[in-house]
Amino acid sequence: MKKGKGIAIVCIILACILGLGYFASIILSPTGRGENQNIILGLDLAGGVSITYEIMEKDATAEEISDTVYKLQRRVEDYSTEATVSKEGSDRINVAIPGVTDANEILEELGTPGSLEFQDPEGNVVLTGDDIVDAQPSYENDNGTQRPVVELTFTDEAAVTFEELTGNNIGKVVPIVYDGEVISSPQVNSKITGGKAVIQGQESYQEAEILASQIRIGSLSLELQELSSQVVGASLGEEAISSALLAAAIGLALIIVFLIAFYWIAGIATTLGLLVYATGVVAVIYLFEITLTLPGIAGIILGIGMAVDANVVINARIKEELMQGKSTGAAIKTGYQKALSAIIDGNVTTLIAAAVLAMKGSGTVKGFAYTLAIGILLSMFTALVVTRYSMYAIHAIGFKDVKYYGAAKEHKTIHFISKRYVFFAVSIAIIAAGFIGEGVNSARGKGAFNYSLEFVGGTSTTVDLGKNYELAEIDSEIVPLIRDALGTAEVQVQKIADTTQVIFKTRNLELEERKKFAQIFTENYSVKQDAISYQNVSETISKEMTSDAVWAVVIAVVLMLIYIWFRFSDFRFASSAIIALVHDILVVITCYALVRISVGSTFIAVMLTILGYSINDTIVTFDRIRENMKSRAKVTQDELKEIADRSITQTLSRSINTSITTFVMVLLLYILGVASIREFSLPLMVGIVSGTYSSICTATELWFEMKIRQRSSKAQNTKGTKKKVKKTA
Repeated sequence: MKKGKGIAIVCIILACILGLGYFASIILSPTGRGENQNIILGLDLAGGVSITYEIMEKDATAEEISDTVYKLQRRVEDYSTEATVSKEGSDRINVAIPGVTDANEILEELGTPGSLEFQDPEGNVVLTGDDIVDAQPSYENDNGTQRPVVELTFTDEAAVTFEELTGNNIGKVVPIVYDGEVISSPQVNSKITGGKAVIQGQESYQEAEILASQIRIGSLSLELQELSSQVVGASLGEEAISSALLAAAIGLALIIVFLIAFYWIAGIATTLGLLVYATGVVAVIYLFEITLTLPGIAGIILGIGMAVDANVVINARIKEELMQGKSTGAAIKTGYQKALSAIIDGNVTTLIAAAVLAMKGSGTVKGFAYTLAIGILLSMFTALVVTRYSMYAIHAIGFKDVKYYGAAKEHKTIHFISKRYVFFAVSIAIIAAGFIGEGVNSARGKGAFNYSLEFVGGTSTTVDLGKNYELAEIDSEIVPLIRDALGTAEVQVQKIADTTQVIFKTRNLELEERKKFAQIFTENYSVKQDAISYQNVSETISKEMTSDAVWAVVIAVVLMLIYIWFRFSDFRFASSAIIALVHDILVVITCYALVRISVGSTFIAVMLTILGYSINDTIVTFDRIRENMKSRAKVTQDELKEIADRSITQTLSRSINTSITTFVMVLLLYILGVASIREFSLPLMVGIVSGTYSSICTATELWFEMKIRQRSSKAQNTKGTKKKVKKTA
């Protein structure tokens, strides 16, 4: 590459960074510029209401379900133009209404969709909600005064029935009953023909809107039962976004300093690729209209740490080639070639985890899966294209001396394999501590784990008290008020460290009870309504969450096993990698058990992220073993041990450097993030450390152990066969 071309490429890449950076700044700004210039935010960030309904009819047709979804969509659009209604599975309907300010009022108005009936004065059902075409609030001119009314439109068939009903009940009341409760008692003034009617008597236009909405939703063909609901205050979401962006900015700056200090020119090229990645992720999420959730933000920030991985593998390879005396140009070319297989295999296995998350996870976990997958694909592109051409361009400009890249030093081989039984013992001790902790917690009546609502059901209320109360104060002052208001003895309190937020966990609360709950804080502690968020989960959902968590891990492990077996053509590589993964899962579970971290929806995301991260680390080492064994048709046990030790040593700096960058990003999330992000990031940090440990001290050692035991078994079989042949002769 000529110098002029190199300068042009660097300028193009810098222009792309500036352009993407400007685009990302617009997207991430509080209001955006122009119409629809912001990323779609999930309820946990924008605030609002989320409800999951179960269809009660077991034989509901596709047409009935589709009709119900359509009518609910029209209903919720009254609250927010961004509201969505979607079918989930065969018997679920999800309703999401972001950005609303009075979520409790919406829950009360929306209620549990059920039957709507028009009765005669004897209480007989004459018409139902299915007979209503539309109901809208309006104004009626009454001697020059505009009075609010509700205008009804009936089907053609129902119009005849309604004409008979009104004709037979002039001067009488015709009750409109919704779910067994009379919501309106209009008096019939005259016989009504033509299939249109007006309900008078509303004191305000808002009251007319509410009645019209209830009539419209009452026309649903199916009866729905609330399975779970969540109310999130917008203020909590704003705090989450600002803290996450701060964590990302600080983490990115620290990683850039680290890369340049450690890899010099290669570090500068990597930085250019990393900046394209960070700004590109924002653009892709916006362009593909992916809803951004709190775990999704965590996925992006985690992705920044993991995006460094491919570049670290490449840079380490380049330094090794320079150590062998190659020119910088040849070293760059060969370094990319040798790193390719490890990068592809490592990222494909992580993509497997992301795919399983997308299939088996809940809404917010799916958001994490999407951003994680985008991050993986984009990091491969930036490492193999952007960083690569940046490296060639900088080299062409004139930075060709080895001193700008730093040749690797020949490190003395560390004898990891001979210490394998010590490593195995340490792992067993840690995992055993987890099982003991689970048993002790169960015996004390606390439960083996601190399950959140997603796994056990109930109502969780997060309140920002605006003041840092001690746990003893909360137990003595606030909890008794809650017990009196709700008539329940069991109230669990969780104080979120370094914040003024407190989580109260109770049995499932009905809407009226939730309003009483909120009243305690608004009246006694001057807490604003948008500083209170709720999550209501039924037992049905909790059972499904448990099942999904188990199946997600099992499916991911099996798919990874098959892929590694296929790529390495050796079941011992695959099985040792999977055992190391199970080791990491058990270590993280130990963390959950001993530290009593809440086991909730993000538990699945943590486990599968650890699977993807850990296997990535292990594959880099296995790839080096495969490479070092290519030139040898047959090796002795001592030579096999030497190859294994040398391969671990050669990839050691890469494992440590990648772990440091990823750990820093997650640590910043833990320090700066909101409570739910901390519950996500703490076990993730444990998983990163465990994944690094298992890749260095467990996976290759297990492979070696399997290899020599197989040889021993073959030798025994051969010896036995020879003896048998000799005896027969």
